[in-house]
Amino acid sequence: MTSVTKKKFVRTEVLNTYDLPTNEQKIVKVLRSCGNNLHEVVTPEGDKFLASMPTKFRKYVWIKRGDFVVVDPILEGVKVKGEISIILRKDQIKHYKEEGVW
Repeated sequence: MTSVTKKKFVRTEVLNTYDLPTNEQKIVKVLRSCGNNLHEVVTPEGDKFLASMPTKFRKYVWIKRGDFVVVDPILEGVKVKGEISIILRKDQIKHYKEEGVW
């Protein structure tokens, strides 16, 4: 897969994914970027931890402070306790609110 094709695929996946989070996944808010594709996030309960950006999003999608993401838990992690699975945009957040997940 060429880099242009991969970029289109990742962009389409990020913009058109309306999958609801599973019971294990959490919706969290990004507090800051820590470098090396790590982001400090906070849960609605106030728990802060690091979440890693998977390889498929690197160099193709940027996350800024205040964005919301869906995180898969990493059980064996000490500092890094989650991996970003979905980057939420405004229309996806609206869909989550309509479904009663938010």
